[in-house]
Amino acid sequence: MPELPEVEVVRRGLERELVGRRIDTAIATGARTVRRTSAEAVEAGTRGRAVGSVARRGKYLLIGLDDGATVLVHLRMSGQLLLAAPGTPEPPHTHVRFGFDDGRALRFVDPRTFGEVVVVRPGRWADDAPDLLALGPDPLLDRFGPHGLALRLARRRRVKDLLVDQHVIAGIGNIYADEVLWHARVRFDRPGVLLDPAEIRGLHRAIRRVLGAAVDAGGSTLSDGQYVDVDGRAGRYQDRHAVHGRTGRPCPRCSTPILRTDWGGRSSYWCPRCQGA
Repeated sequence: MPELPEVEVVRRGLERELVGRRIDTAIATGARTVRRTSAEAVEAGTRGRAVGSVARRGKYLLIGLDDGATVLVHLRMSGQLLLAAPGTPEPPHTHVRFGFDDGRALRFVDPRTFGEVVVVRPGRWADDAPDLLALGPDPLLDRFGPHGLALRLARRRRVKDLLVDQHVIAGIGNIYADEVLWHARVRFDRPGVLLDPAEIRGLHRAIRRVLGAAVDAGGSTLSDGQYVDVDGRAGRYQDRHAVHGRTGRPCPRCSTPILRTDWGGRSSYWCPRCQGA
């Protein structure tokens, strides 16, 4: 958390507010946040540069600068990018600050310090961000049909393991894997190779529909309140979750109580009737 929908909502906010703006000041004080390079590299690589574009790949944000460099941001568990008006008090755990020519600031806030900010120069992707190059297709950006999905899931690993593997598909995490599998009526621990063509088609439809609907609803903000958009607003898609975090509550489709199963150090939520096969 955040996953693809939340990162896309943040991307849209940054694109709306920052494209064409110049970064006048840059201060990086969180050593772990800039661990791929250095605080000096982030500060010198952004100061005086204008934002030309804001893109996304999977869970990565890519802020393009006018000299060809890219600010890569990964929010990971608890990262936030918050736009602040002049004079707005700075929240705790602010590790990188960009001041813009209109007086506003963009702050990278991350209590758990798993997130990252790195400036990647042209031609340096293989050295500075090889994990981005290793991502699988992005389900909302790439040409990615049922056949392509079938090829990527044709392994003996459990289908949920495959859905959250960023080398297989970029952007899906624990929350949306649960939701997608419920919509597709597929049990989380089915081996991917055993899914039949109809199940693959249903899974493909569910991936596109769930992720798209979550983006439209502003993403999911869970009880910890850690995810918000660039203006500090919570998402609304959590109110539409069918199974995730709903242990013991009735399935929206068949009223069977939702189960929670420990899975790979995390939890899987599923309906034993709708997804029981």
